[in-house]
Amino acid sequence: MNQMFMEIWERPSARRSLFFILVYLSLLSIDFSSLYEGTNFALGATTQIELTRGLMAAAIVFNFILITRLPKRIQLYVTWAELLILFLYFFYSFDLSYEYIWARLPHLLGFGLKNGFLMGAALTLFMCVVSIAASTVLALVAALARLSNNGIALGISTFYISFFRGTPLILQILLIYIGLPQIGIILNPIPAAIIALSLCYGAYMAEIFRAGIQAIPAGQGEAARALGLKDVQIMRLVILPQAIRLIIPPTGNQFIAMLKDSALVATLGAWELMYMARLHGRAEFKNMEMMITAALIYWMMSMSMEYFQAKVERKFGKGIDVSSV
Repeated sequence: MNQMFMEIWERPSARRSLFFILVYLSLLSIDFSSLYEGTNFALGATTQIELTRGLMAAAIVFNFILITRLPKRIQLYVTWAELLILFLYFFYSFDLSYEYIWARLPHLLGFGLKNGFLMGAALTLFMCVVSIAASTVLALVAALARLSNNGIALGISTFYISFFRGTPLILQILLIYIGLPQIGIILNPIPAAIIALSLCYGAYMAEIFRAGIQAIPAGQGEAARALGLKDVQIMRLVILPQAIRLIIPPTGNQFIAMLKDSALVATLGAWELMYMARLHGRAEFKNMEMMITAALIYWMMSMSMEYFQAKVERKFGKGIDVSSV
């Protein structure tokens, strides 16, 4: 039975037929009746709608077959172009007020100052850059403490990592902004947000740093110690330069995640991107326009970071040989 199934599956026509069936079934969740309102059906309403679904499924399968015949890079560009067109059409169906979007876009991007300081996307980027720098330092310290033989350092680092990885970021933001005033420490929304983001992502990155350091073969440190290097020199000159190649990719992912999670800072009233989108959206009941615009801005910033991350990865590395670990 299995042999017969494999023989059938190896036929391109069988795979295409299955793909057609899956696409057709997925189209059953879409109501096409609105396309034929006020139309006299020659074949009947149900038949006409099912025929539309069948034609759309066939068109999708045919499009897929055509794309697979193209070179790989062209496949990538064509796929992106088609998905982007569908994405824009989806937004176009909302009947948005584009004049309102263009009028408010400079405010969302942060082209200007609010009370002498940044706002919108510019403030979002500022908070993330400061937070990622602080969280990198925190992560390195916590990772080294996690790997140390000192029980106190190990206890502090594991408690810190456990708490900030085990509680929601929104709760941490509120604890810092609302809780610290209970002991006399009053912070403005932006410093409170930077502290919360730094502590939270420092905990996640500490585990990334620890794993990267431990991935370096033990023989590297032993060889350096045999040459007379001290532990601090071994870590700075031998271990970290190699570990950084393993650390950079997931660290870049953490920065992109932080960029999106910074939207939670809107709960504190900081004039970052999400707060500005909600503020202008409520002003004239244009919430959908502002939310979609904010989503596109976040997406553009994330893609820019992905591009920068790819550049850094190519610069730092071919990776390391860990086969001897």
